[in-house]
Amino acid sequence: MALYNFKKIMVVPTAKDFIDITLSKTQRKTPTVVHKHYQIHRIRHFYMRKVKFTQQNYHDRLTQILTDFPKLDDIHPFYADLMNVLYDKDHYKLALGQINIAKNLIDNVAKDYVRLMKYGDSLYRCKQLKRAALGRMCTILKRQKSSLEYLEQVRQHLSRLPTIDPNTRTLLLCGYPNVGKSSFINKVTRADVDVQPYAFTTKSLFVGHMDYRYLRWQVVDTPGILDHPLEERNTIEMQAITALAHLRAAVLYVMDVSEQCGHTLQEQLELFNSIRPLFTNKPLIIVANKCDVKKITELSEENQKIFADFTAEGILVIETSTLTEEGVMQVKTEACDRLLATRVETKMKGKKVHDVLNRLHLAMPTKRDEKERPAFIPEGALMRRKAMEVDAPKRKLVRLVVMWSWGRR
Repeated sequence: MALYNFKKIMVVPTAKDFIDITLSKTQRKTPTVVHKHYQIHRIRHFYMRKVKFTQQNYHDRLTQILTDFPKLDDIHPFYADLMNVLYDKDHYKLALGQINIAKNLIDNVAKDYVRLMKYGDSLYRCKQLKRAALGRMCTILKRQKSSLEYLEQVRQHLSRLPTIDPNTRTLLLCGYPNVGKSSFINKVTRADVDVQPYAFTTKSLFVGHMDYRYLRWQVVDTPGILDHPLEERNTIEMQAITALAHLRAAVLYVMDVSEQCGHTLQEQLELFNSIRPLFTNKPLIIVANKCDVKKITELSEENQKIFADFTAEGILVIETSTLTEEGVMQVKTEACDRLLATRVETKMKGKKVHDVLNRLHLAMPTKRDEKERPAFIPEGALMRRKAMEVDAPKRKLVRLVVMWSWGRR
């Protein structure tokens, strides 16, 4: 599975700039003067060289674009789905397909005109064939104006995407908008996510990094999700769904106990149940946030029962406050420990462990009688070990004794 660095994709020029750059390069890098004494075969070669050079320039630049942009079938499903949500998979594939067709058409045009030029019987005819070849190449590229502009927009957006490693240790925050997800990530990582008192402040995925047990962890802050059918969710919400579906992470479902986010606990529970299939085989913790405003014990019996049911199902519920930082470090520690245990358990179930274990054999010799047979260490080795001992008294040299006695006088 290919891992792409989207920030290294080269700039895609507009069709006009593409043509100007290529023709200018052809003019600079190839001979420009046809002398009077040139034979016809030399004139043919002169113009053939210009056509071939232009074609090679177009070919290299278009191949670079096709190579730089990620292929949806090769990259991790998380990035493939995210690109589908943000840019529409069909439109993206169509644009790259058009560029590939243009590259092949330019190659064919150059080949055809070079063949015709072999039969050029005068300077004028060779020159006209060269002009026609370059003109047709430029026309082909002008038709790719919209595809090139679209790919440049995709490139700019891809370069701004956070660098999320789908395979590393990850904590994933999700829940309704304005429940305190961004405040939490700001507390546990060095990220600086914008926090405002209104919904959908976070419009895309944000990632922060932290250290726990000498390991590097990434914490992903997802945009808020509303409780409605999947097909009605917008681009902002679908980014969160994509992250939940594909990242092997510990999920922290953040709930606003005080209901200041504008959604009741019952609505937050319904959202939890609707996206619960995405939590399968992932460590899950319910983060009851804003306990500085209202604690679970201060809720009505009906709302207290919601959290009691979570505990009965074996889901850990932790009360937190990102304002006073109460419970924040406990959530971090619990989530990290549970994810590490899950990752080890998953690896133990895999075939790779058995392959390694099958190659290892631990031999334990059985006693043949009751006689003690201590390990034999050669005398030379014992002497060397004794010489290396620091605490052992060292032999005094005569020179040192004399110096010491003179020093005392």
